[in-house]
Amino acid sequence: MHLPRQLGPLHDLPATPEAYDAVLADVVEQALSRLTPEGSLEHPDADDDIGDTSLGITSLLALAWQRTGDPRLPEAVHRSLAFHLRERVYTEDNPGYPNLTVRDSGLPYARYVLAPGAHPIGDWPSTVWALLQAVDVLDLADGLVDAAQRAELAELGRGYWRWLTEATFFNPQEAGNQAIGCVVGGLMLARHLPPEDGEAVRARALALYRDRIRAHRVPDRGALLPPEHGGAYDNNYGPISLSFLAQAHRTSGEPMFAEDGDALARYLDARLPNGGFDQGGPRYSEQHSGFESVLGLRYFGARIGSDLGRYRGDTRWGRHAVKADGGVDGHFAWMLVWQIQDTTPWHRTPSTSPARHQLRAGSVSVAFDHRMTPSLVEAGGTYHLPAAVNRQHGFGPVLDGFLYCRPMGEVRVRDVRTGSLAAKLVGKPVVGRDHVLRHVRSLYVTDGTRLWVTVAVERLDGTPYLLAGLPYAADDGDRVRRVAEGGIAAAGGLRLTHPARPGADHFDARAELTQEQAAFALAADPRGYGDPDAGWRHLVSSSAYEAEPAPGAPPHLHVFAVRYGDGGAFTPSFEGDLTVRTEAFAAVIGSEDAHGVLELDLTDS
Repeated sequence: MHLPRQLGPLHDLPATPEAYDAVLADVVEQALSRLTPEGSLEHPDADDDIGDTSLGITSLLALAWQRTGDPRLPEAVHRSLAFHLRERVYTEDNPGYPNLTVRDSGLPYARYVLAPGAHPIGDWPSTVWALLQAVDVLDLADGLVDAAQRAELAELGRGYWRWLTEATFFNPQEAGNQAIGCVVGGLMLARHLPPEDGEAVRARALALYRDRIRAHRVPDRGALLPPEHGGAYDNNYGPISLSFLAQAHRTSGEPMFAEDGDALARYLDARLPNGGFDQGGPRYSEQHSGFESVLGLRYFGARIGSDLGRYRGDTRWGRHAVKADGGVDGHFAWMLVWQIQDTTPWHRTPSTSPARHQLRAGSVSVAFDHRMTPSLVEAGGTYHLPAAVNRQHGFGPVLDGFLYCRPMGEVRVRDVRTGSLAAKLVGKPVVGRDHVLRHVRSLYVTDGTRLWVTVAVERLDGTPYLLAGLPYAADDGDRVRRVAEGGIAAAGGLRLTHPARPGADHFDARAELTQEQAAFALAADPRGYGDPDAGWRHLVSSSAYEAEPAPGAPPHLHVFAVRYGDGGAFTPSFEGDLTVRTEAFAAVIGSEDAHGVLELDLTDS
């Protein structure tokens, strides 16, 4: 089976003016055939996320007219805009909406579902989306929209802004992408208001970002990130936040948006392997965004000098939102407008600067979590996740069900590069159940096609093994295929084990079950509302590669050595305190010098 939403790298989609004109031409033909006598451009199957969709198609028609002058479009824009102003503006409180701070304000908002009281929780983001569609139409209105409609639309935008910032709690879902989108809406709206009013809206938008978003960023892997549904990063919404930061910077020129976008982009670059697969988040685990991410990945990829476009998006939404029949939906249409207007080219080569939470070369990647334990290992086109044993997750030595990977003290990292090799040495002080402090040294070396991992720890009593990953997925053209094994060799014995017990908290890689499905099964709340990351942390056991200690290691150490990727026989040798020799390199692994810096000497074999 294939993962349903992680398809091709987003930078593989053509981004030329001609390609975008072809996209708009298709939207135009669909829209003109769909336009109802009332002026609606909504998809016939639209139900939720509907309050902004007709206006979104209107904005795409306005952009198409600006680029082509198609004489059919002014009338369609006029009728569809009139429809939104007449039929999709609500001023009476939605029954059951829980986030109002002012009752019966009379301010306009957009509904997530049109029927009164039907799932009103989505009205705040839907109103953000409607504001963004409105300001896009205002930006494109010259020569197209008459003065009366333009004035009414500007006043509606002002009303949306006031409802979002005066009549409700700000960012009630704790969703960074929604909150930054609201700020962008204010910044864009300000340009269409009288100078004094516009400056007040701009100042309020900047203050909301500084005080309600930026000041509450949460840390992960050395970065401060806009919180997303209560977590630091969501692999669907995080790149969308990056797009909003790009548009905020494009609109305002404020350095803080560029600074925060750079930080989020570097974080994403570090967690993202070469193949672009990613998983995890407090709202979704494997539901990747598509066109919604393009602006941010392209804009900030160029700024930080890395190939963020390798991100595997849902290319069914590669250009715009679609319904099940493939027909265009106006949801999030502003992202297509902005990415067409922005001419930043894709940066297609990896960054050459070492990153603390990443080792990357060629087709090999290791992404590390905040504890400097691998969160994802990619080699030979296969992706390995941290395995689980006895409710503990990670990569590392295991003895009697205890996993030695959680640091008790400072984690030290040393990056070394030679002509053909890239390496990272990680040193951790770790305390076992016996309360004895031990030092785990993990060396990761790659030549761009294979990955060697050597883990050393003071000798343990008993029969330890190395928990070496859960084989999970593999590249398969433009798809990612579920797998239950990967190409691994070990210096000692190697076994692939699977959970002996059934149940949601035991993940068997041989089952046709995605990580996201398993995570939601263990989450406290329903799918789409629960935290799959929190659910996955309840996993008791999983399929796992287990490597026995390598023969010939120094007598005071247990050493484990594995190699990911094809490469024939694997018979490393060990000398002295800890010198490792393989078919590709020799590494002298030291402890720490007088200043606490890890010592590593690496040479090609």
